[in-house]
Amino acid sequence: MTRLQDSHRRINAEIAQEKAAALGRAGERLEAALAHVTALGRQLDQAPDPNEHARLLGEYESARIRAIHARLALVIQREALGLRHHRIVEQKFPEPPRRTR
Repeated sequence: MTRLQDSHRRINAEIAQEKAAALGRAGERLEAALAHVTALGRQLDQAPDPNEHARLLGEYESARIRAIHARLALVIQREALGLRHHRIVEQKFPEPPRRTR
């Protein structure tokens, strides 16, 4: 293997590692966003005070939207890497439900 080929191989390996790391970070951000939505949902279920309930409902909706954006970012990252089927994302990371109460 020539020196140029070796350099090319190393650069391609580094690019592949960075792509995998970026995809992993997008997944971690989505997991954290979904965990936050879940935690707020539990708090919302236990809020006895109507004012607290209303405040938590607003927080929940904001967190839900952030989770939806994080999920979209993961799908976009997957698309950029050439992954075209996202059924696993839909199964593993379902969109958080909208809450009205």
